[in-house]
Amino acid sequence: MAEATVNAVPAEPRARVRKTNLRLWLSASWIAIVVLAALLAPFIAPHNPLEQDLLLERLPPIGFSGYEAGFFLGTDSLGRDVLSRLIYGAQIALTVALVAATAACAFGSALGLLAGYFGGWVDRVVSRLIDIWMAFPPVLFSILLVAVLGTGLTSVILAIAIIDWTRFARVIRAETMVQTRMDYVQSARIGGATRLGTLVSEVVPNVLPTVVALLALEMGVAVIVEAILSFVNLSISSDSPTWGGMIAEGRASIHFAWWVLVAPLVVLFLTVLSFSQLGEGLKDQFDPLAR
Repeated sequence: MAEATVNAVPAEPRARVRKTNLRLWLSASWIAIVVLAALLAPFIAPHNPLEQDLLLERLPPIGFSGYEAGFFLGTDSLGRDVLSRLIYGAQIALTVALVAATAACAFGSALGLLAGYFGGWVDRVVSRLIDIWMAFPPVLFSILLVAVLGTGLTSVILAIAIIDWTRFARVIRAETMVQTRMDYVQSARIGGATRLGTLVSEVVPNVLPTVVALLALEMGVAVIVEAILSFVNLSISSDSPTWGGMIAEGRASIHFAWWVLVAPLVVLFLTVLSFSQLGEGLKDQFDPLAR
């Protein structure tokens, strides 16, 4: 009986690992599909996303009465292919996600590391700066920045990076403070390592898993912020295929062509959810306690 009890104990951790891996692989698989679609857009998109044909307006997707061969997800009110616009819209969404999130990550993580490791006046200055920055509502602040900087992809990326660096700074500061109190840091200092050398060689590698998880989460945030800005026509040109712009157009014609709204909503939801779950999965995967 005692042997059976001992053998039954590891079952829960193994089940948790399988669940974590499944979440990680499902989210990574969807993101991989979106990335491949964006990279191969000129080759796999069935039509030109900007090509208009009023004779083909509001064609339903495949499986519905009135479907036209070649327009798998139907067309919008200007006769543009919805699937092609979704594929090319992935290029814009992923560009913003990668560049804006990386910029916010680099700046915020650097400040968080310095504040958490050195403490003192460095920590006080960074903490006050974070508090001031977070007093502004992020979405309204991003709209204000884009309105000041002007519309365009560069302005959107700058606005997201300027706003969301605080997310990294707060978390990395707290994680760095925890790591700094660990015995291995004290051992490195006793062994003759400089403070900066200890930060680079000892603290940064142990904080890196948290940075990677936050970066994945931030990419999802960047995608949805870009969609919001596109929805209110503050991103790139309204003619360009963006998921937010497609949602705005679909909202106006939902009673006549529901697929124009539903298709980008589903893709946006799955992409943001996948980035979120990828971040959580990476965090669990790297966390020694979770493993």
